[in-house]
Amino acid sequence: MANSFIIHRINRYDISGKRIFEIGEKYYFENTGIQNVIVGGYRPRDRGKILENLAYNNLIINGYPVKIGALDNQEIDFVCKKNGEKRYLQVALTLNDQATIEREFGNLKKIKDNYPKAVITMDSFISNSEDGIVHLTLREFFNNSF
Repeated sequence: MANSFIIHRINRYDISGKRIFEIGEKYYFENTGIQNVIVGGYRPRDRGKILENLAYNNLIINGYPVKIGALDNQEIDFVCKKNGEKRYLQVALTLNDQATIEREFGNLKKIKDNYPKAVITMDSFISNSEDGIVHLTLREFFNNSF
């Protein structure tokens, strides 16, 4: 399916070692409607995966080469680099509990460079930033606010 451009295979990137892993890749659909057909219809429990897929598609449309970040056995959803500047993104459906907030922002806080970092969710009531990490709604992200 990757050879026919139905899905995209994304490599995992070691942030601290600055190398590509040969295993552990992730896959994103070119069209999320195709995902629904393959898995047997829309399933509400997949909303977080769909949101992540939509964020990936937006990055690709805007010309960002995308990798999945790995740092200390934790995942950074997207590491993008364009025009010499990196961007780090975490995607979560909602930040409705403290554990999710700590995971999504905490992973980004461990990255010790000064490139832009953001958490993208469907929430519109979370603070604007935490330790320099910006919170964006999906709509803000689509409007190229990052």
